[in-house]
Amino acid sequence: MDDDEGFRQFVRDQWAPLVRTAYLLTGDRGTAEDLVQAALEKTHRRWERIDTPSVYVRRAMVNTASSWWRRRRPLEVPLLASDSPVRGDAFVQIEQRQQLLVALRRLPPRTQAVLVLRYFEDLSEADTATVLGCSIGSVKSQASRGLARLRLDFADEAPAQLQEEPC
Repeated sequence: MDDDEGFRQFVRDQWAPLVRTAYLLTGDRGTAEDLVQAALEKTHRRWERIDTPSVYVRRAMVNTASSWWRRRRPLEVPLLASDSPVRGDAFVQIEQRQQLLVALRRLPPRTQAVLVLRYFEDLSEADTATVLGCSIGSVKSQASRGLARLRLDFADEAPAQLQEEPC
């Protein structure tokens, strides 16, 4: 199998998981697809020299997303409380997923990347550290702080949910 065919096969096999990861990093389907395409473009340029393409492309995604966050940060507008999803309807699972994504967006980009790679991509601490180019201890501390922040965010929302739901 030549290099181009190997790359095509990699893209076919990894497209869906990469878009899922990118969506968790960006929060928007279109932006996620753009992020995957940008990372795959960088990967294709060095394809014959890459030993572990899945690690390389995920690192490229995290780095590209980080540079996008830095450039776009002043343009982002935080969600208002009135923009949050309506509580008490039949779609509790979808609502909780949306709340998780909103809470994830509030975290620093590096912490988001650690949580996405560790818990959504199910990578080990060592693999996450490899993708992010940092130490395992850094991954552990970022994950711990991120999870603590998410727990705090959801603990703050729990009393409000109990008050709004009728008996």
